[in-house]
Amino acid sequence: MGTIAIALCDVRKTFGSVVAVDCVNLDVFNGEFLTLLGPSGSGKTTVLRMIAGFEPLTSGLISFDGKDVTGVPAFERDVNTVFQDYALFPHMSVLENVEYGLKVKGVSRDERKNRATEILEVVKLIGFVDRKPNQLSGGQRQRVALARALVNQPKVLLLDEPLGALDLKLREEMQVELKSIQQRVGITFVYVTHDQSEALSMSDRVAVFNAGKIEQIGTPREIYEHPATSFVASFVGVTNLFSGDRAHRLFGRYGTFTLRPEQVDISFDLSQAGCNATVTSIQYLGAESRVQCAVEDNGTVIATVPSEHLLQVNIGQNVVLTWKPEAAFEVD
Repeated sequence: MGTIAIALCDVRKTFGSVVAVDCVNLDVFNGEFLTLLGPSGSGKTTVLRMIAGFEPLTSGLISFDGKDVTGVPAFERDVNTVFQDYALFPHMSVLENVEYGLKVKGVSRDERKNRATEILEVVKLIGFVDRKPNQLSGGQRQRVALARALVNQPKVLLLDEPLGALDLKLREEMQVELKSIQQRVGITFVYVTHDQSEALSMSDRVAVFNAGKIEQIGTPREIYEHPATSFVASFVGVTNLFSGDRAHRLFGRYGTFTLRPEQVDISFDLSQAGCNATVTSIQYLGAESRVQCAVEDNGTVIATVPSEHLLQVNIGQNVVLTWKPEAAFEVD
């Protein structure tokens, strides 16, 4: 994976009696796009704020390039942060907003204009340099905020749910753009989100948070196809979870098993070996549809099928569900 840019060692954060982050250990590698993914209150944003220096640690250690920065104030850390609310100066032009940090640092007028112009080309805003923030779309304002952070050439860029205020279509466009920008500038990105699709589509690796701890770290494919725990399986995408007697009946042993809906096939041949079920609901999602079926013991199994096959499926219909043995696997 290369050299380590940031290392968190036994990092813990409490707010009174509430444990927000519980002994987190995490390495962030130089040049990677790492996403901290989890539901609200899982600790991901608190971890980002501690990396930035905005929040003191209760215990533990944070290092940059092997140097302890635990007690180093935010303004002395070689990181910049992009927030969801953009935090742009409304009275300044796009160019002035991007130049601002360099101006504070005493960079000469010519150099800061050159650097700002260069980074505005990267984020595709070179034709908007004289506009004010209120003359821009949400996506354009977010790119200005990104340019303002990148122009400082930080070692690491921290992004706290930066696309959360955008509509779905624009958010998806910005996901592609963010990843492209990260690859062009070669800066380490640490990205916080609760949106699983964002995490899977942009990241080199994903750290899944739950209740102040990391449940699993891996590539998007590893996280989705081989979740380590039932929480990861259910939080990242849609899944079927089986445990207890139901798991024993279906898989021959007790434990907790996960099975993705796209791995489940629906058969109309009731003589076929498999899991007998009755269709209880059909959710049309465009190219695909999600079919929920009732099985024995008041259980349910969800299958994802191409929507073109929906003409063969009716609510109340008896079917047989099948899947390959290797499609289901045990989780903690």
